[in-house]
Amino acid sequence: MTAGTDTHARSVLDKAAHENFPVAPFFLPRRWRDDLMAVYGYARLVDDIGDGDLAPGGRDAELLGLDREQVHDRLAMLDAFEADLRRVFDGGTGPRHPLLRGLRPTVRRCGLTPEPFLGLIEANRQDQKVRRYATYADLLAYCELSANPVGRLVLGITGTETPERIRRSDAICTALQIVEHIQDVAEDLGRDRVYLPAEDMERFRVTEADLARPTGGASVRALVAYEAERAHDLLNEGTPLVGSVRGRLKVLLAGFVGGGRAALRAVAAAGHDVLPGPPKPTRLGLLREVGATLR
Repeated sequence: MTAGTDTHARSVLDKAAHENFPVAPFFLPRRWRDDLMAVYGYARLVDDIGDGDLAPGGRDAELLGLDREQVHDRLAMLDAFEADLRRVFDGGTGPRHPLLRGLRPTVRRCGLTPEPFLGLIEANRQDQKVRRYATYADLLAYCELSANPVGRLVLGITGTETPERIRRSDAICTALQIVEHIQDVAEDLGRDRVYLPAEDMERFRVTEADLARPTGGASVRALVAYEAERAHDLLNEGTPLVGSVRGRLKVLLAGFVGGGRAALRAVAAAGHDVLPGPPKPTRLGLLREVGATLR
């Protein structure tokens, strides 16, 4: 990896410091931290492609074998990214993008399969085509692509996957995705995306014009509270995953669950009014929820 491409990859990995949850906390074994950061780099880059948030200059397009001008063609970029991902698994000369070259040792060491990685790409393709969700079931199907693969990769990296743990992990990851959707209603609407199911908006008599206001009225806040309760139930469904593992992995998973619960508490403390901006939990509130999850 050249100095230039290494710097380019590092700029993506550095975004981990700004995520809602610690990506690879210090208390984990070094190998796990390295593998989690490799997976994070992949997931962050595919999301940046889907959101149009790539670094200016078209370097990512060039690395993927496209013209620099094609960096604005998100579907072409996702297709090229998928083709490069497949080089991680095909045993040939290897991928072009430095973040995918960094992923290859993790895939081999942990025996990871392509499916979770492909799911994240497909979720970002769906974001280019689907901007509204008619039903809660439709939203859950989206979360199956956009969120659940991440938890499955964590279990794969730590060598702890079983069918029951995957089921619990899926519940946690879907819950965290819904929490993020709740927090980011205004930001998502600015991107012409609405992740609140249309059937629920109709039930609470909420229109998109209501979501565009500076603050939420009673109907918007009631809708947010309803979706928050669904996320809370999913977190409860997934929480036994924490008790099924030991050691530092148990602390990591408690961090995910506790982070989701702390975020929901912050939303409730804001009166479920998320339109002025995403309510964020305090560090003390997060630590309390993590401790309660561990207990």
